[in-house]
Amino acid sequence: MELANFLEAMAAEKEVIAGSKEHQFMSYLSQEALKVTMELNNKYHTSEEIRVLMEKLTGRKIDESFRMFPPFYTDCGKNIKLGKNVFINAACMFQDQGGIEIGDGTLIGHNVVMATLNHNLKVKDRGNVIPKAIKIGKNV
Repeated sequence: MELANFLEAMAAEKEVIAGSKEHQFMSYLSQEALKVTMELNNKYHTSEEIRVLMEKLTGRKIDESFRMFPPFYTDCGKNIKLGKNVFINAACMFQDQGGIEIGDGTLIGHNVVMATLNHNLKVKDRGNVIPKAIKIGKNV
């Protein structure tokens, strides 16, 4: 599966069946995110180095005004969109498979958790997940 196809499937906000191609791709993306977040969280980095690591994690260009205090955790990374002048404080966790968009001038506090997946409530389908995007506007 290609990343573009995965992101398109997540944007549709339809249930992802356990074991499907999309579900398997989630596992692949999680492993990629672990590599980057381990680098990000386990030694000192300048603001520029943090921005570069976040670009690697998200696969997107990030404005030079972006700031973050690690540690930072995600189990995907590729569905995070960050505006200009965004600040993310320490120990945040973004479960971004369903999409997280943070508008210009937004400040995220310590220990914030953003979860974009929920599991099906039926026991027999509990492994399935349902994505839903989080969109935070400007200057929040």
